Amino acid sequence: MENQPDQKNRRGLKIVFGLLFVIVLGVSVYVYSVYHNVNNTAEAIYTPVETEDYRNFSGTTATLDSTAASDAAATSNTEAATNPSELVEQGQSISILLLGIDTRDLGRTEQGRSDSMIVATINPNTEKTTLLSIPRDTYAEIVGYGTWDKINHAYAFGGTTMSINSVQNLLNIPIDFYVSVNMEGIKEVVDAVGEVEVDSPIAFNQNGYDFVVGTNHLDGEAALSFSRMRYEDPAGDTGRQGRQRLVIEAVLRKLATPETLMNYQAILTSLSANVQTNFQMTDYLSLRSNDYLAAANNIQQEQLGGAGGMMDGIYYNFVDDAELARVQALMQGELELN
Repeated sequence: MENQPDQKNRRGLKIVFGLLFVIVLGVSVYVYSVYHNVNNTAEAIYTPVETEDYRNFSGTTATLDSTAASDAAATSNTEAATNPSELVEQGQSISILLLGIDTRDLGRTEQGRSDSMIVATINPNTEKTTLLSIPRDTYAEIVGYGTWDKINHAYAFGGTTMSINSVQNLLNIPIDFYVSVNMEGIKEVVDAVGEVEVDSPIAFNQNGYDFVVGTNHLDGEAALSFSRMRYEDPAGDTGRQGRQRLVIEAVLRKLATPETLMNYQAILTSLSANVQTNFQMTDYLSLRSNDYLAAANNIQQEQLGGAGGMMDGIYYNFVDDAELARVQALMQGELELN
């Protein structure tokens, strides 16, 4: 009879440990499910492209993917194509071209144009990220098309490859990775994470939505309208790109909340339908190390300047030599190329 309390305690401990085991097992299954689905999404949106290899400045073609680079050089004067994943593994500075594509915006079904172009450099050594906005009307050489035009037309003429090559040529830097997002995808992603909160610097009306200076709560359709308006903004295309960044930041903040984890499948589905990139799962994991995350917390905003003007009846943003040299030197410095 004296052993009964001990037996009850042991039975109680077994029940507690049993419950803990079930909970841990359940959490493990959930975590594996999340990882499995994230990995599947990473594979679904992975789209390598062939571009000029500006890392070697050889004018050769390189495939922007995360597979092993070719061992053989095309000629005795040509180095093996640069493998972007190796740069991340080694903790080197990298560049990313962010493209906002209007392919499905307003019901369009053609190739579309790059509604926004932002070059991000991430330097883990200085722990700094630089975001350079390129005005969509910038007059530039469209590499591979044999003409000069608005740089956002490069996507319409030759897709991601021509956009990357044209930006590399304009800024005289390599583009290691790219991420393209359909503008319509902004609406779907916001609806997946739930309503987001942004602080608008200006008041305006767009598509029946009244946006006020200060806090605005946006669903997907409102977020798309908020990020799309350009003509009522005193800052023009620069202001529009700034509002796009506000929406992206709001989505990232929402993704960090606990309740969003319960809806991760809808979020991954929206990403699969609207995003293309040459990042792979191994690249995402590598970015978590080598101080890349620290660099993401120190962001410097930059804008490629210029002056608007007409040529042959068409409006362009013309960048003078001094401004172009300033930006080229800045970005080359961030990539530690000079």
